Amino acid sequence: MTPIHEIEPSELRRRLLAGESLQMIDVREDDEVAQGMISGAKHIPLGQIPDRLDEIPKEGEVIMICRSGGRSMRACQFLQQHGVECTNMTGGMLQWNDEEA
Repeated sequence: MTPIHEIEPSELRRRLLAGESLQMIDVREDDEVAQGMISGAKHIPLGQIPDRLDEIPKEGEVIMICRSGGRSMRACQFLQQHGVECTNMTGGMLQWNDEEA
C-alpha cells in the first residue's frame, strides 16, 4: 500500500490563505463539528464514508480532517483503496486550533 500523504495544519492554513481551492472532508461526529470546522470543508462522519463514496472527489487531492489525526488517517487508508488521493491533516483540529490561538 502506498504511504498516506500528510499535511501539517500550518501548511494547510498557508495554502488556504494563498487562495488555493482545496477539497477538504471533516470526518468528526456532528457534536464535534458543531464546535467549529475549517471553512470550506465538507462534513462526512467517518462511519458514513463507505455509504457516501460518491460524494468524495476521485480527481485531485482530498484533505481529510478529524479531531487529532487518527480517524482521518483511517479514512485515508479506506479511501486510498478506492482510488482517492488522500492527504491526512496531522494533529487534527486540536493542533489547528492551538496554532490559531
